[in-house]
Amino acid sequence: MDEYDYIIVGAGSAGCVLANRLTASGKHRVLLLEAGGSDRNIWVQMPLGYGRTFFDPAVNWMYNTEDDPGLNGRSAYWPRGKVLGGSSSINAMVYIRGLASDFDSWKGEGNNGWGWNDVLPYFRRSEDHEWGESDYHGAGGELHVTDIRQHVHPLCHDFLQGAEACGYPQTDDFNGPQMEGVGTFHINTRKGWRASSSNAFLRPAMKRNNLTVITHAQASRVLFDSDALVTEVGAESTAGANPFQIDGANSAQKTPRATGVEYIKNKQTHRVIAKKEVILSGGAINSPQLLQLSGIGDPALLARFDIPLVSANSSVGRHIQDHLAMTHYYKSRKPTLNNELYPVLGKLKAGIQYVLGRKGLLSLSVNQAGGFIRSNPEESQPNLQLYFNPLTYTLKPGDSKLMNPDPYAAFSMSFNACRPESRGHLEIRSADPMDKPSIHPNYLDTDKDIQEAIEGCRILRDLAASAPMAKLIESETLPGAEVQTDEALLADFRERAGTIYHAVGTCRMGQNSADSVVDERLRVHGVSGLRVIDASVFPSITSGNTNAPSIMVGEKGADLVLEDA
Repeated sequence: MDEYDYIIVGAGSAGCVLANRLTASGKHRVLLLEAGGSDRNIWVQMPLGYGRTFFDPAVNWMYNTEDDPGLNGRSAYWPRGKVLGGSSSINAMVYIRGLASDFDSWKGEGNNGWGWNDVLPYFRRSEDHEWGESDYHGAGGELHVTDIRQHVHPLCHDFLQGAEACGYPQTDDFNGPQMEGVGTFHINTRKGWRASSSNAFLRPAMKRNNLTVITHAQASRVLFDSDALVTEVGAESTAGANPFQIDGANSAQKTPRATGVEYIKNKQTHRVIAKKEVILSGGAINSPQLLQLSGIGDPALLARFDIPLVSANSSVGRHIQDHLAMTHYYKSRKPTLNNELYPVLGKLKAGIQYVLGRKGLLSLSVNQAGGFIRSNPEESQPNLQLYFNPLTYTLKPGDSKLMNPDPYAAFSMSFNACRPESRGHLEIRSADPMDKPSIHPNYLDTDKDIQEAIEGCRILRDLAASAPMAKLIESETLPGAEVQTDEALLADFRERAGTIYHAVGTCRMGQNSADSVVDERLRVHGVSGLRVIDASVFPSITSGNTNAPSIMVGEKGADLVLEDA
């Protein structure tokens, strides 16, 4: 079997950072396993191409949740990146770190080293902001951050004026000293290309002789130093039994150690050895799934599928948090991106602009403006995130991509609660690693989440009624003028709301296995030689888009690994 110092499972937002940092010194041999394939795909590399990859199984896991009571029994579609770069290769590229208090709350739960002052240097280290270096931003890092305010659609400025008329201040930088307010987003692009974690961190590292990357490699389980013992016990072992508790003179319990990974490629099973550590970076869905497949999880769940128990931890797969968004749609009296991208000639023009100069509509995200606001004066800090999109599309049955805007001028406004209280869970369906896990988001499970849903809908209505916005709006197409009461707005929310694709927390960081999966150094409780380093370790969700903090976790996690080496 091939041997490496470190094996990383998952080439996503954090995994690509780890591959770069752990190989930088040249001292360590690193293997990076990715279930998906190459990101050398024009629809991945072109910023607005995510409309195509949204439903593309070649680069997307395309998960669906179980029917959720909070959404009137509907299933929610959860796209996740299955490609080099992970979800950073198919997302909307918005660069948001979150509130300082998000990270201070992580530290307040006992996770030393994860407060705002601790993590800001890691955000700055990875960043190459076009504004240059400052107290809040870095320059010369791998991840380019672009200010798009000079290129956004003109209707974005009407939105900002409408928000200001409603009493919301404007801010130039959601990642600077004032996150609260409205403004235009900064995005991860470089010279018109997507600045994914793969482009920023992995591609430069792939030139090093000490990094091996294997794509289309589906990890099936983590190997432990008990595997030889389990083979010897054979038929005498009991399903669900702990292989580290053997009768007789050798009954003393030992701490299981991760020694490698088993993976499937081209229908063949392979094993590789990690001399130092195995690191799971599969994200909020795949990392807990692999832990459960490997015998780390709820003993009852593992026994159901005859998976030998390595370490009991019922927190694995629990504590899912996600940002649940609601969108209101409006027909516009002024042209929007629909007018430019719906006609064939408009698509052709945009394509030529992009091919010739990496400029124009295709070099941007449709998430161009938004903000962070308080839903009521009693909130001590922003608790809602706003989005303004100068483009709309209506999915029809059978649609497999978001490539055709609506054939009329229209725009949308959306919001999500920044820090929802509801918690869900996921669990494996079988011992087959190819089976997608069962995902239960448990949306709108608390009174506060329900109240914020209603307040957010009211705020969208207030924005639409402001003088700068009212003059733009021909009509509200969804939910429609007839939906007025709190009860009707909540009913519409349950019927139409959907994820904004920010699942976190399924291997959360904490002090013990009673309510967490990893410690403050991201080591899995109850075993050695195994860490999880990705968005699944967030103790609680951050108040914004989660890609930037996932990259930060990769940065800090790499330092922890190297320190412990």
